[in-house]
This record gives sequence, C-alpha cells and structure tokens, in this order.
Amino acid sequence: MSVVGFDLGFQSCYVAVARAGGIETVANEYSDRCTPSFVSFGPRNRSIGAAAKSQVVTNCQNTVQGFKRFHGRAFTDPYIQSVKSNLVYDLAQMPSGSTGIKVMYMEEEKVFSIEQVTGMLLTKLKETAESALKKPVADCVISVPSYFTDGERRSVMDAAQIAGLNCLRLMNETTAVTLAYGIYKQDLPAPEEKPRIVVFVDLGHSGYQVSVCAFNKGKLKILATAFDSELGGKGFDDILVNHFCEEFGKKYKLDVRSKPRALVRLYQECEKLKKLMSANSSDLPLNIECFMNDIDLKIINVGLIYGLFLKKEDIYAVEIVGGASRIPSLKERISKFFGKELSTTLNADEAVARGCALQCAILSPAFKVREFSITDVVPYSISLKWNSAAEEGVSDCEVFPKNHAAPFSKVLTFFRKEPFTLEAYYSNSKELPYPNCSLGQFLIKNVVPQASGESAKVKVKVRVNVHGVFSVSNASLVEVLKTAEEEEPMETDQTMSCLNKLNTASNSHLSFFKTTTDDAKQEKKNDQPPQAKKPKVKTKTVELPIENNLHWQLSTDVLNMCVENEGKMIMQDKLEKERNDAKNNVEEYVYEMRDKLHGVLEKFVNEADRDTFSLKLEDTENWLYEDGEDQHKQVYVDKLAELKKMGQPIHERYMEAEERPKAFEELGRQIQLYMKIIEAYKEEQYTHLDELEVTRVDKQVNDAMAWMNSKMNQQNSQDLTLEPVVKVGEIQAKTKELYSTCNPVVSKPKPKVEPPKEEKTENGPVNGQEGTESQPCNPDKATSAGTEKGTAENKLPEMDID
Repeated sequence: MSVVGFDLGFQSCYVAVARAGGIETVANEYSDRCTPSFVSFGPRNRSIGAAAKSQVVTNCQNTVQGFKRFHGRAFTDPYIQSVKSNLVYDLAQMPSGSTGIKVMYMEEEKVFSIEQVTGMLLTKLKETAESALKKPVADCVISVPSYFTDGERRSVMDAAQIAGLNCLRLMNETTAVTLAYGIYKQDLPAPEEKPRIVVFVDLGHSGYQVSVCAFNKGKLKILATAFDSELGGKGFDDILVNHFCEEFGKKYKLDVRSKPRALVRLYQECEKLKKLMSANSSDLPLNIECFMNDIDLKIINVGLIYGLFLKKEDIYAVEIVGGASRIPSLKERISKFFGKELSTTLNADEAVARGCALQCAILSPAFKVREFSITDVVPYSISLKWNSAAEEGVSDCEVFPKNHAAPFSKVLTFFRKEPFTLEAYYSNSKELPYPNCSLGQFLIKNVVPQASGESAKVKVKVRVNVHGVFSVSNASLVEVLKTAEEEEPMETDQTMSCLNKLNTASNSHLSFFKTTTDDAKQEKKNDQPPQAKKPKVKTKTVELPIENNLHWQLSTDVLNMCVENEGKMIMQDKLEKERNDAKNNVEEYVYEMRDKLHGVLEKFVNEADRDTFSLKLEDTENWLYEDGEDQHKQVYVDKLAELKKMGQPIHERYMEAEERPKAFEELGRQIQLYMKIIEAYKEEQYTHLDELEVTRVDKQVNDAMAWMNSKMNQQNSQDLTLEPVVKVGEIQAKTKELYSTCNPVVSKPKPKVEPPKEEKTENGPVNGQEGTESQPCNPDKATSAGTEKGTAENKLPEMDID
C-alpha cells in the first residue's frame, strides 16, 4: 500500500512518502522537491509543474495558477468578480454555476472546472510519488487550509477522485504541522498531566493561519484556530508589484497592467526580490531589461519598501512555518508580540507534507506507527433549520459551535408524520472569508406516522467527519410495537432535548469523545426514591433513505465524465511526449554525428562517404525546422532509422577499434596462463594431471595463439574505413572456448591422501597410565614427531577455549 502525503499549496506543492522507516520528501523529474502549482495548456498537450511555470510568459493566457482559491465558489461570488480582472487567464461560468477556467487546448476553446484543473495537478504529484516509490499510488492524505468550507473541501475531494486517488483524509494544514511537530517529541507531559500549549503560525503564499494546540504524550488536541485568507506571500508580491507599477507609470506614463506579459514578468521579478529581501537587509536592485515598449525598469533603493509591509498585525506564535515566514518584518513583529525568539524547529516548506504522510501512515495498515491520537476542530459554527411539524414556521438550532471537537457525531430526535428536509448552514456569516453560508439540504424520506396515527419518532445522526465535512450520515424511524402502561413525556422540536443525547463518533486513530449524559441520568436516578418498574416497550428501527443536495459537489455523472476526460488527456500527454522524444532523438543524432564525423569517427569513413553523410545530416536538420516541425511519431522514427543506416556502420567500426585491443589482450592473457602450466607439467603440483588431457590443452593453446597472431596481422594491414577482419565478438568467443576447454583440465584438484588411523586399546590405560604404542601417554611427545615434518606447513593459530 502507498503511504503518501500531498501538500497542495497555492503556489507550490510538496510530496512526502513513508519508506525505510521514516518520512521523506521526494523530488520531481527536475530533482526539485518543490513542484510549482501551474498547469499550462498547449495545442497538443498539457504541461504541469515546472514545465508549465516556464511557459508563464510565453503562453501566459493559457497557463493557470492560483486556482486553489476558486474551489467551491460560484462564478457570481463577489470575490471571484474582484480577482477576475487581475488574472492573465480567463474565468467562465460552469453549467452548475461554479467557476471554470477558459483556455485554448488542442486548438479549441475549452472550459475546465476547478476540480479538473486541480485533478491535473494531483495527477502530476501522483506520478512524482510513483516514480519515487516504484509502485502505484492510490491511498493518500491531502492538505487543505483550516479555513476551507464544506464546499471547498468537497471540491478538493472530487479533484482527488479525478486524479485516481483515494484520499483517506483531508487534513488541515495547521493540524498536519502540529502532528509533524508532536509525534517526534519524547518529553511531552503524561496524559493525566497539564498539557503543553504550543501556538503555530503558518504563513503561506495565499493564507495566514494560526492554531493553538495542546500536547500530551501520545495525543494532540487543537484548541482553536484563526486565519486571514487574504494575508500571505502573495500579498507582499502584490504590494511590490503595485509599487513598481506606480513608479513606472509616473516615470514613463505607461500602464503596466494593460500588458499581461509585462505584468507576469514583473510578478516573477518581485517574487525573486521578496526572497532576496527575506535573506538580506541591505538595499537590493530591481532590473528588468526591455520591460515594456523597449524600456528597462531599474530601481536601486529597494530597502525603502520594507515600510509598506504589515502596518498592524495581531498575531501570536511559538513555532513559525510556511513559505512566507522568512520575511524579516513579519518575524520581527511576531517575536516582539511574544517577547521571545521564535521557534523554527520544523522545515518551513515541507512540514505540511510530512505531517500528511505521517497521518497516512497512521491510517494505513501497512505501517506500524507510534500511537498518536489527533483531535481537530470545526472551523465555523454549523446550524440546522427545518419546518416545524406544528406549522409554526421555521425552527433552527446550532449543532456544532465554532472550535467544537472533530470528527464528531450527534443524534437528533424529531417527531414527524411525513418526509421532511433539514438545511445545514453556517451560523455566523461574519466568520466566513466570503458570503457562502449554506452547506446543503438533506431530505429524510419514507417517514410515515405510527399505527395509531401519531407522529413517528425519527432519529437523525449528523456528523463532521475526518475530512471536516458536515453530513447527515444516518436516519432511522423508531416504530413502537407494544404500548407502555405509563408514558414518558415526549420530545418535541421546541425542547430540542435531543441535543443533550450525544452519540460520539469514533475513529480508529482519533480520540474517542464520551459524553456524560447517561452517567448524569444514572446519578439523578439514584438520588430519587425507588419507583415501580415500567413494562418494556418493544420497538423496531427502520433505516430511512436520505437524499442529499450538496452545494458545489459534482454529480456522479459529471464526476465520471471528468475521470474519463482526465484519462484521455493523460494518454494524449503520453503520446505527445513520445512524439517529442522521437523528434528530439533525430535532432540529437544529427548534432552528435555531425560533430563526430570530423572528430573521433573521421578516420573510420572515407571522404566520399563522409561528404554524403554530412549532406544528409544537413538536409535532415533543415527539414526539422521546416516541414518536419510538426510530424507524427512514426515519421521521426523512420527518419532516424534512415540516418542510422548510413551512420551505424561507421560508428560500429569505431567501437570495434576501441574494444578490439582489450579483447586480444584478454585472449593473450589466457594463452600465457595455460602455457605456463603446460611448461610446469612435470613439477610435483601438476603430477596428478592426465598426460593425454595436457597434450590436448597444449594443442588448443597453440591453435589459439596461431589464430590470434593471424587475425592481428590481417587486421593491422586492413584500412580502418573498411569492415574489420575480426570482430570483438569473435575474439571473445575464442577466449570463452579456450577457457571452457582448458580450465577444467588445469584446475583439477590434487587427490587428498588420508593419514593412517590410530588404533585404540580395548582395555584402556594399564595401571593408571596411558602409555602404549597405540595411545601415547604424553601429548607433547606424540606430536613432536610430526613437528619436523610440518616445517613446510603453516602453523595454526592458537585458540582460547572455555
């Protein structure tokens, strides 16, 4: 099973995997652990990641970035309308009313949903993980900002399905950071002790998040979160860009924003400048050649711009992470607020991805991880409203207040005679980063009255799951089969006493939340005087179907169509890559052979053939930049085969000349070895060899020497531009033949001669002494005779034995 964590960032992404007993952040095909969050669309294929970012200037209107903030938002959303004018690419409205991206792809105008574009980026990250793990990747954990709403979270989940990923959990970025921080700490307080409170500040490219976390040994609990979805590194880029646009406009009376390419170049340079400013306090220059209308942009005293940042901030932190956390002015204010140095024990860029990979390892049965429970929080207060059964209007109730523990389930009780609808919404619109309060409607179906005609008791379970997504997970109808003799007071909509009856949601790796409702009832019962027992009421529970109408979640048909289209685009990208590779192979061969024909290959081809081949290479090069610019893969394959038909014999002659001396040297070494053994045949160490076999070896060696001398003489007189007399493969075959024939004979081991065995007396020692001819009584004397004979043998090492 795969254990992968994806940090799906606004500007860049990171991939972390679990392997070799640890968590590792893996690199992409450019040996970079950071993959830009860019997707570029071309006439034949898509480019994703670093390849797409390289086209941000040349193909700016079809290269999209910053699309993470468009998840789960309507096209008419005021935020979408406000940022639309600042984008170099176009946005469009989808049939569902959500936001789409309009680009030119395959020479046609296409509108892709945000889920599709994010799915493309996840496909690229999936390929990076598969390349590192050398196996398919499906299970994963994906990070999202803690301030993402239900609609945004569902949108990201759909994007994961489009990419063929099984998202085990959508994890809040700040929660991932706390896990990466706490799971390795060995000095955390015991569970019964006071927890250690740590504040985390995550300042990324597009968002600013703060979380307060309580740590105990083996667990963490998020106490509260706060955020500013508009503050981040991008905000600093915008400040720099606005400043330079104003300066350039004053000086040259030109509007930079009217030229998308100039604006993109300015953003690129300002991003670089921001990073330099984060590492240097001295003045830094900004210089862009031919910026606009052939005018250069030059500003020297950039250090003065520091005063533009962060006039007033209310932030607090102990551990600071995020790509924009290196900005000096921000760090200075955070440190001043707390009155102490900031802690930077985590990798500011990779902490989120590592935390996601750790969570995936906890959820995966393939890895054994130290037990560590995680309790997150609900970012916004959630309420339900419904039409009252007594036709008294609309009733509502807050079921999950802000910062309520999550995941969590609650059971609500309603009395109804017919199906009814629950609408979930965010209670306080002021908490949201944008006005989008409604989560969706849930129709409880098949509700019928009791046999007596009274309202039926309906239990509805509402839940915030591990993804932070709200749902009505279950509904059941309680049928009374036998009437009790003494009835209890009925629960009504107005009392909503059902909210005190909480059934807690458990998760295999999360804390179990337990209520004290039942215990409190028991204590109250014990305080009261004993009463007569009531007869038991028999009931029957019937599961009720629920029809969900969730905002901004793709329907099954649309999702399946998106999955199918992604598969087609992946195949198209693969075919285009193969086509480009075939074209590049032709181009590389032309350049390589053109240089070698007047270099290492020069003496292996005659002048006429060299001129003919050079002309062919030149024609092919011209063809590549004219008619051959856009051809099918097979055309390039055939063109390369045509060139190799002329160039391969030349190259083979060169390789033969390079390898032939080594092959002859190895054959000569074998011949010399066997000749020495034949000459020493009469010596003692070879006397065990059979004379007839040695004679055959002698003949084989002489024949091999004669063959080698003959071939060497013929080859030395042969012109290098002609085919060689003998090839390396023939020499190696002759060497192998000589070895297989001669080696078994000359390496035959000498027969071993066993010494005579000593005979023991049957009666043992005589008169308590062990001195007999067959059993010497003195071991030293017994071995002294053999000592002289053993002068030619090596002395064995002494051993100490207990």
